[in-house]
Amino acid sequence: MPDNLSSIVESTQATLLATDPDWRTEGPLWHRGGYLTFVDLGKGQLLRWGPGGKVATVRTNTGEGNGCTFDRQGNLLMCEGADHRRITRMQPHGVLLTAVDRYQGKRFNKPNDVVCRSSDGSIYFTDPELRVPKAQRELGFSGVFRIAPEGEVQLATNECEYPNGLAFSPDESVLYVAISRLDERCFQEEEHKQVCNHRKIRAFDVAANGALSNNRVLCDMSSAESGVPDGMKVDAQGRLFCTGSGGIWIISPQGQRLGVIKVPEVPRNLAFGGADFRTLYITAGKSLYSLPLKSPGTAPY
Repeated sequence: MPDNLSSIVESTQATLLATDPDWRTEGPLWHRGGYLTFVDLGKGQLLRWGPGGKVATVRTNTGEGNGCTFDRQGNLLMCEGADHRRITRMQPHGVLLTAVDRYQGKRFNKPNDVVCRSSDGSIYFTDPELRVPKAQRELGFSGVFRIAPEGEVQLATNECEYPNGLAFSPDESVLYVAISRLDERCFQEEEHKQVCNHRKIRAFDVAANGALSNNRVLCDMSSAESGVPDGMKVDAQGRLFCTGSGGIWIISPQGQRLGVIKVPEVPRNLAFGGADFRTLYITAGKSLYSLPLKSPGTAPY
């Protein structure tokens, strides 16, 4: 097994679960009911996949729905990057509410990914600005925001170049943020298969009141291969699973690259699931894949 991942994964061969030539898959999320939801970013759909292999539509018109998680009440939180540029909260019976869509009266850029801190229910989400036309930018910066338990929207940090995926350490004392790129030059480097030196994971200490500090680079993910640091999750051992150049990077809590799992398509996001959370579900390109693990991941609820 390459990269000595034999103690972490049962196999490095991903299994294809579902595919559609029109999909742009993102935002996988495992539910207590024993099924997975994921988004089709292109068509603006929230889809449901069950172990029987059937895919059904849960919701349409998601406005480029992207990263998803649960709040402490079991509502599904979704980042919606187009139209309303907001975070929505969908209740178990389908009622849809806007959680937040502005900071200090200004619209967000393009909310991308979201996590909930279990200790107090506060919600953190990334909001990069680079893919928003300059004329439509109201904030003027990329940020990681926090929705406090009482509902106040706070700027957690503006010290991330292009904040994308994010995840907590198992004890929630550290918040990891995937940095996809720096500026327009990075798109050109990717197009011409040149090394981009701006792909990385940043780490922040999380205070009891939710404040972030001690911004540092945990892992340099510079590469010329296709794919950027994007969706990210942390397993029960504190290891990071981050989609990136060449596949899914597995990284130690100290920032050491343990290995990269190749996937047939460029992976964009992932989620732990299954009855014992020893299955990794991967949204990549036009498809949904799974990978068996030896150690469990952390649950989203």
